[in-house]
Amino acid sequence: MRTAVITLVAGRHRHLRLQQRGLAAGSRHPGHYVVVAVDDPSVADVVREETLSVDVIQVKRVGGRLPLAAARNAGARRALDAGAELLIFLDVDCVPGHRTIERYTEAAEKTVRSRAHALLCGTVSYLPPPPPGGYLLDTLDILASPHTGRPVPKEDDIVSGGDHRLFWSLSFAATEATWRRTGGFCERYTGYGGEDTDFALTAASAGVGLWWVGGAPAYHQHHPVSRPPVEHLADILRNGAIFRQRWGRWPMEGWMRDFGRLGLVRHDPATDTWSAIPRHESS
Repeated sequence: MRTAVITLVAGRHRHLRLQQRGLAAGSRHPGHYVVVAVDDPSVADVVREETLSVDVIQVKRVGGRLPLAAARNAGARRALDAGAELLIFLDVDCVPGHRTIERYTEAAEKTVRSRAHALLCGTVSYLPPPPPGGYLLDTLDILASPHTGRPVPKEDDIVSGGDHRLFWSLSFAATEATWRRTGGFCERYTGYGGEDTDFALTAASAGVGLWWVGGAPAYHQHHPVSRPPVEHLADILRNGAIFRQRWGRWPMEGWMRDFGRLGLVRHDPATDTWSAIPRHESS
């Protein structure tokens, strides 16, 4: 099965280098490595010395925002045009384990044999800040455990019937047929939040299942985050409104409530809308 790994990057070059090292050290290499650079022309120099078959494509920001959905779709198109039969999406912060590509491929071959359509999801472990000198590939598995909010299958197990609400795009795979069945990510979403949940619900409505794949870990490199992500408030409100138009409810409700407790947003129950509170009112 011809595989392609797709990752998006806008900065985070150190993280991208370690991801490439992880791919190069794996038990199975992807046939095609598509790096989608968002207004980041220097990425070509970052990947130049790697031994993988790398293909860098450039996309532009939309209104100053990262077009995450459109960029993933662009990477998928490039991979499929080059003959990929399996698309593996990795967040630029994620380093694959030794068997991640191999296990995603084995799971994909199982879907083909059983004539099933499924999003294939491995485990994700959040790493602590790197030690002096950076992370070492052979120690990543002892630095952090898989996220406790999602299933953790045994090394060679595959668990079908997964809850689509637990899908995230940090690490997942789909065969060509499954990807085309979903139609890809909705490109109305720009910036942070919403597009993952929308994609999962679209897949579910198209009869695409969700399988958890053991032995396909991704190790998420540390970077500072805000809880709740106040720097993405405008994106979350805009994308949340798009999601409600499409699905009849608001996503990311936990964050909305957190923003409300901080005096940043208000909810109108009559119209079921969330809106930002002007700064002069919240102060």
